[in-house]
Amino acid sequence: MKARRHAKILELINAYTIDTQEELLRRLRENGFEVTQATVSRDIKELRLIKTLSPDGKYKYSVGQENTRDYPTKLYSLLSDSAVQINFAGNMVIVKCLTGMAQAVCVAIDSMHLPNIIGTLAGDDTIFIAVKNEEQAQQMVAELKKMVG
Repeated sequence: MKARRHAKILELINAYTIDTQEELLRRLRENGFEVTQATVSRDIKELRLIKTLSPDGKYKYSVGQENTRDYPTKLYSLLSDSAVQINFAGNMVIVKCLTGMAQAVCVAIDSMHLPNIIGTLAGDDTIFIAVKNEEQAQQMVAELKKMVG
């Protein structure tokens, strides 16, 4: 449950300008997570979220650059909890996830800034990852499958 909640928090702060714990708490509850203020506060600390200035001049929660090193651990957790199938077609890697989890996993993948990734696209349960060629796609599938276990 914690991994799903953390994934949802990452998804929410990526999709919305969330500037208070209260707003994050409200959005989590709107998405079916019955949490307390203390839990949200702990989650913010565990995810090492920081407030940054957004383009519209407001402060919002975001993942700081110093948190990038922690993403492999979070990605392992998100992938193992939510990936259903990982495959490739040509230069595209396709990750099928449990419903509602693809965007959170995609945020974690994007935050790793992997050099072979040209771009990503996530829906509700599927992620498309474009790489330069079929060989890189095969390598990425192998790496992702190792993370899943």
